[in-house]
Amino acid sequence: MHSGGFPWLSLLLVLPLVGAAAMYVVTESTARWIALAATLADLCIALPLWWLFDPQASQMQFTEHVAWITAPPIYYSLGLDGISLPLVLMTVAIMPLCVLASWTAITTRVQGFMAMLLIMETAMVGVFVALDFVLFYIFWEAMLIPMYLLIGVWGGPNRLYAAIKFFLYTLAGSVLLLVAIFALYFYGGHTFDILALSQGTYPASLQMWLFLAFFAAFAVKVPMFPFHTWLPDAHVEAPTAGSVILASILLKMGTYGFLRFSLPMLPDASRSFTPMMVALSIVAIIYGAYMALAQVDLKKLIAYSSVSHMGFVTLGIFVLNQQGIEGAVLQMVNHGITTGALFLCVGMIYERTHSRLIADNVGLASPMPQYATLLVIFALSSLGLPGTNSFVGEFLVLVGTFLWSKVATAFASLGIILAAAYILWMIQRVVFGVPLPHQLTKLKDLNRRELATLVPLALLVFWIGLFPNPLVSRMHQSVNGMIASMSRTKVAPTTQLSAGEAAPLLADGGQPLTTEGISR
Repeated sequence: MHSGGFPWLSLLLVLPLVGAAAMYVVTESTARWIALAATLADLCIALPLWWLFDPQASQMQFTEHVAWITAPPIYYSLGLDGISLPLVLMTVAIMPLCVLASWTAITTRVQGFMAMLLIMETAMVGVFVALDFVLFYIFWEAMLIPMYLLIGVWGGPNRLYAAIKFFLYTLAGSVLLLVAIFALYFYGGHTFDILALSQGTYPASLQMWLFLAFFAAFAVKVPMFPFHTWLPDAHVEAPTAGSVILASILLKMGTYGFLRFSLPMLPDASRSFTPMMVALSIVAIIYGAYMALAQVDLKKLIAYSSVSHMGFVTLGIFVLNQQGIEGAVLQMVNHGITTGALFLCVGMIYERTHSRLIADNVGLASPMPQYATLLVIFALSSLGLPGTNSFVGEFLVLVGTFLWSKVATAFASLGIILAAAYILWMIQRVVFGVPLPHQLTKLKDLNRRELATLVPLALLVFWIGLFPNPLVSRMHQSVNGMIASMSRTKVAPTTQLSAGEAAPLLADGGQPLTTEGISR
């Protein structure tokens, strides 16, 4: 399905940039309103895509394809499918909330801060809609500078250390991603077209090396164990909006990369590395949960919980069946909603008490009942309570994992038990403890702006938790197409290919890959 002549996706990319450009000619107070207007306009442009999207179509929709550079052939190519649609909608829904959360928290260089948020929005949406590898890489790298500045300029006391650590980790992975892109270009028919490369056939040895290169880039971004060490520092030092963007959107780009590139382009390598990926995912689930139990800082607790929850996402992806992959995509959205909301809650209480320590923020139910209610809703969603969004995603992931290995399912389930432990212990102290007398005067309940920031996320928690089918049904065709693509033998004989020679772009026929075949 084409865009019908209306450039939906281009408009999503351009609107934030127009808002960012306006920041250089307006005052601080006006900058906030322009940023809010630009992000809300992007949301209004994206919402019709939900209803215009055809769930029965397996091909890319709302496509735009314009020649950009002749030699080598690089195109301005955009499109959406059932995997990228929910991620784009989540991105444009989160960004207005980031602007609202920064309304009073950011008081210096406001225009620059809002400009960085808007540039980030364009880059993040671009990653999810790009269908040309060079264009994808440009958006992928374009995120680094604004995120580095958000942490390094508007962050906490150790912001420079955290910003440089974030930048170096992600840049190192990105260099290997660029090498893999060039290798695919030469072996895949001298094209950067992502859809064409997904149909290519590549030597087994090349697939292994390309998988490792992709893994280096995407595992750092997720971040998977043991590449996660930059995340707690970045979260703690980042301003509230930066933490929300990191947790809700940036981490999903790593798992999106596995889904968009590793599985369809390198199916044989993906199957070969499945035991390793499942093992690393289970380690991340349990390790992240145990580390969260040990934290006294609310932001660090939520940061380590992200490592654990993202372990469920990578686990669902690499069990290589429909239930697991659909659960992983759903959990990417759920984690963005729930963890983003928890970081917003931490930012709001930090504005009042100027402390993120659990010991300094106790007994909030009495002075702040609205805040406490919303915090409990998001916390229960984080631990996967039935009726909330995270339950559906984790349930599908565990069903898919059970089809792959019952032992792996048992170990992964420990993460849910540990999540209940660290979440309920946090709630017991923060919500139901005895408030500190010297803090009572600071503990004002949520104002209208803060309610407008949190209530939409609470509604999404229950909507997805109670009615997940509209979201899941839009993924079916794309996920089934990916699994069908992986079921074909896609290893090309190494004698047919050498550097600079094009690989055939049609996969060989083969036997369908059944669930039992995957599990073996």
